[in-house]
Amino acid sequence: MHQLVLASQSPRRRELLERAGFEFFVASVQISEIPNENLNLESQIQHLAQDKAKALIECGKLSKGKGFLVLSSDTVVVLDGRVLGKPGSKAVNEAYLRKLSGRRHAVITAVCLWDLDSGRIALDHDTAHVTFRTLSEEDIRGYAESGEGLDKAGGYGIQGAAGRFVETFEGANDTIVGLPVALVERMLEENGWNVGRREPS
Repeated sequence: MHQLVLASQSPRRRELLERAGFEFFVASVQISEIPNENLNLESQIQHLAQDKAKALIECGKLSKGKGFLVLSSDTVVVLDGRVLGKPGSKAVNEAYLRKLSGRRHAVITAVCLWDLDSGRIALDHDTAHVTFRTLSEEDIRGYAESGEGLDKAGGYGIQGAAGRFVETFEGANDTIVGLPVALVERMLEENGWNVGRREPS
């Protein structure tokens, strides 16, 4: 039995894992999320997810021999082949929302599972598509002013106030939120990793 460690400060990812009944604890470190542009888009995102697990392992918070299995994830919003990251400022957040207004875009979430004892790593990703309704300037300015989207890929969170901007979406909702639980479960099964579970809430 492995001990699952979530390498993320995201309350959204923690909530998704808890809701699915996983037993885990959180341990994370800050990294610079700069993609390797020599890789294709999906590989870039998987590489970022792996970097988060690697940073946690290298910082020495976890010891070998205790069955730790590190789970890390990274999410990006892609419009017309360009990545819209975390805006970081209200002005950039407004610019992102104007670009997304009335458009269909992709949300890609990569998952890394890293077995600390064996060094074995599994990487994969899931893609969903979101279509925004046409947003008014009042919508855009009001949401940016709230600050809700500043730390989120693409400048919005579907689970928050920006949910009203979504006209339709295709794919898994939790991929858009930031952690595709079905993918995590499949990766665990394919690699024979057993972790503690309780009844989902």
